[in-house]
Amino acid sequence: MVVSIDLVGPEGWPTLKKYGLTTAMANGADTGIADGWNRLENHDKLVERYTRLIPQAADAGLTNLICLSGNCKGMDKQQGLENCAVGLKKIMALAEQKKVTVVLEMLNSKVNHKDYMADTTAWAVELVKRVGSERFKLLYDIYHMQIMEGDVIATIKANHRHFAHYHTGGVPGRHEIDETQELNYPAIMRAIVATGFKGHVAQEFIPARPDVLGSLRQAVQICDV
Repeated sequence: MVVSIDLVGPEGWPTLKKYGLTTAMANGADTGIADGWNRLENHDKLVERYTRLIPQAADAGLTNLICLSGNCKGMDKQQGLENCAVGLKKIMALAEQKKVTVVLEMLNSKVNHKDYMADTTAWAVELVKRVGSERFKLLYDIYHMQIMEGDVIATIKANHRHFAHYHTGGVPGRHEIDETQELNYPAIMRAIVATGFKGHVAQEFIPARPDVLGSLRQAVQICDV
């Protein structure tokens, strides 16, 4: 049963509520994939947006709000790590007060998002440790991390305490998550369940077949372990 639609901004929250749905990963505060928390010059704008949106999300009964690192654009990743931590710490007290988790998404920089900074689990987990708040966690996108580093199940077992949310997608091509691609999603879902995870797994694939709803139905069934 589908109960949530990911990455809906505040303009769509009333519609979700009207139909008994939620957004397990809310959107609307970030400035885009390329311009994120790794640039000090973006911090004032981002802090203002998150300071405004975190209370709105809490009032709407939402618990996760996405954020992005930004692209490297020639910046050393160590410097970007430090910059992200400096900026994110400025909104953690409010996030803790409102019980809203700010969640950084890891993306692949090999195929889809060239130059994106938060493109490995190791880098992102180090940022979690530096921010040092239970209200800052990670979105582990299985598609993206399979492309960048593989070893999906072992990574989930080792780092699940830092993961607030998961996205699916078939590799290659981000299409259906069935036997046409290289990932064994039932095994991955069993590994997630074994960690005690009680949150949502979002289907974020691009259907290659004309029966789009059939593909979604199949994906939900595959992940229902």
